[in-house]
Amino acid sequence: MERQLRIAVLGTRGVPANYGGFETCAEEVSVGLAARGHDVWVYCRRGNVAGDPAEYKGVRLAYTGHIEQKLLGTLSHTITATLDALRRRYDVLLYFNAANAVPSLLARVGQRAPVVLNVDGLEWQRRKWGFVGRTYYQAAEWLSTKVADRIISDARAIQRYYEERWHTPSTFVAYGAHIEGPERPEILKEYGLTRDCYFFTASRLEPENNADITVKAFERVETDKMLVIAGGANYRSDFVRRLKETKDSRIVFLGPVYKPGHIRELHCGAFTYVHGNEVGGTNPALLKALGYGSCVLTINVPYNAEVVGDAALLYAKDPEDLAAQMTRVLRDARLVSRLRWRAQERIREAYLWEHIVEGYERILRRAVAGEFQHAPPSDVAYHTPQRA
Repeated sequence: MERQLRIAVLGTRGVPANYGGFETCAEEVSVGLAARGHDVWVYCRRGNVAGDPAEYKGVRLAYTGHIEQKLLGTLSHTITATLDALRRRYDVLLYFNAANAVPSLLARVGQRAPVVLNVDGLEWQRRKWGFVGRTYYQAAEWLSTKVADRIISDARAIQRYYEERWHTPSTFVAYGAHIEGPERPEILKEYGLTRDCYFFTASRLEPENNADITVKAFERVETDKMLVIAGGANYRSDFVRRLKETKDSRIVFLGPVYKPGHIRELHCGAFTYVHGNEVGGTNPALLKALGYGSCVLTINVPYNAEVVGDAALLYAKDPEDLAAQMTRVLRDARLVSRLRWRAQERIREAYLWEHIVEGYERILRRAVAGEFQHAPPSDVAYHTPQRA
């Protein structure tokens, strides 16, 4: 029987996850590894959860300080977490986010435990970053390839990027999702909605998520359905202001939706989910939509096409093409039914969290065994069917 590992998870706000994205990945993976008998410690920011609990679903929680500032919060917390981890005897350190390459360098220098780093998406591609931000994120990408025993890529396209840009192999293991359905459909009434009466999109309202294309496309579509947009920006945004200048009364902006269970019900009640995110790797919101059994329209970029396979319709970054796809699903009820069924099948075959946890366990055991010391070629922790 293989011995159980003592694992430190660093680079997130902590668990339970309150911010989505790789925070949720860290929670699912840490809880899953603990359920398999491993001694898992997650480093958390103080105040992430009221009372700073010492344990969560079998995962032990450690707290270290940070600078409460947007640009320095993650980096400062990961530095203090790494310094604490150096005092303890962990078998392996698992970091999330390539931006944490600098703290992981401290771990590399300060102790012998192997370092595994999930690089997440290509943050420097986000249009909100200026020259300094883009330069830092690209430098962090490069550094991550030097300090980690193995980097994890959550999309095959990200894996290819690191091979071509940085000549560095990685192990692919995706983000995951659960198969879920409606639990409290009456929540829709709070928003003045009924099942199947609206197209839905949920994301941060930032340019690279292309809500402007969704709005312009919907304005061209003849339907009595609505377009419901959930999300906002973390700053005063001219982009958001321009979106809300639409004269189409069928378009409704909900703002950020934080109430537990509400996003699930908005997904499950929607006629079609429109996914415009074009930056990053495997996108959690897209996987969530598939797990809810949504009829999905997604912008055609490699990360999204890889995730959906034949379980969604792809559209070009063009309002006219998206409008055509919206019209197509409005006219074809059988297509909508097939895509809804196929969405959850896609999650079952490729993206269930139990498979993702198995993949992480495999990578961490290999790191502890020293299998990555000589940088073996890129590989996968588990196999997913590819788009035909």
